[in-house]
Amino acid sequence: MKIIKNSLAAVGMVCVSGLFIFAMQKTPVEKAEQDNTLGKEKPLVNDYNVYALDMPENLNFAGEAVPINNPDIYERMDRELLVNTYWQSNGLLMFKRANKYFPIIEPILEKNGIPEDFKYLALIESGLTNAVSPAGATGVWQIMKATGRENGLEVNSNVDERYNLELATEVACEYLKNAKENLGSWTLAAAAYNAGNAGVSRRLKEQDVTGYYDLLLGEETGRYIFRIVALKEILSNPVKYGFNFNQNHLYQPVPTYKVEVDTAVTDFSQFAKRFGINYKILKIHNPWLREPHLNNSSRKLYKIEIPEEGFYSATP
Repeated sequence: MKIIKNSLAAVGMVCVSGLFIFAMQKTPVEKAEQDNTLGKEKPLVNDYNVYALDMPENLNFAGEAVPINNPDIYERMDRELLVNTYWQSNGLLMFKRANKYFPIIEPILEKNGIPEDFKYLALIESGLTNAVSPAGATGVWQIMKATGRENGLEVNSNVDERYNLELATEVACEYLKNAKENLGSWTLAAAAYNAGNAGVSRRLKEQDVTGYYDLLLGEETGRYIFRIVALKEILSNPVKYGFNFNQNHLYQPVPTYKVEVDTAVTDFSQFAKRFGINYKILKIHNPWLREPHLNNSSRKLYKIEIPEEGFYSATP
């Protein structure tokens, strides 16, 4: 009897469980209606994949070929293409900022006879931001204080023209022209921007070679040209490297005009109001003004950028 009772109990439990499961199940139509009510969408297909990259043909910097037939050069170039392709957030920021700042840099390079590829040097130096390095290199072109002063920039606590993109680009052009004349190639000139003319000259002599790609260099300078070429390749071919955006996603240049000032300015907040903007907007367009006033005891002529009317909405 005990066995029969247990068997009957087991059968009962199975029947009850079956009824419970059946009651919990829904028809395909009911389930679709429930999913729709809850706002669910069809499951997404995971289409994110990481691909090895084919090495592009005819890679060059400023018209000087990258010798990728050399296995060491191939691997180093491959590394920078991979790193910069799959650092997607940084890559998108590079596209966005380049659209805003390259139009300022490009005509200055052209005017000075510097190959356009050097705009990518500014990109790897600072990410096109007014960065300050631990060594004190400052601005988009990462110019040291002494270098700036030697090339005619005013650098002090009141005014630091290393933050003036137009003036800093002119200084970078002078440095690069001198480096090219001293070292003989644009590739070596670019390396010298990172390691110094003397440093590159010394290593060429010590190692008895004549080109960048034959030099044994430290990590930073050793990667320098490869990083520039990688960003040139990626920014020139966004779809090829998986970057998808529309023109409206990119940061846009704000049209400005210049106001000449040859006297002291005691209060830039009040100065800005005269042009329908506030102090913050004035500083965004003139980061080289380091204090809320301008000393200008020498009566130097400064050109202050003012955004055209209507590009910044007033705070309600």
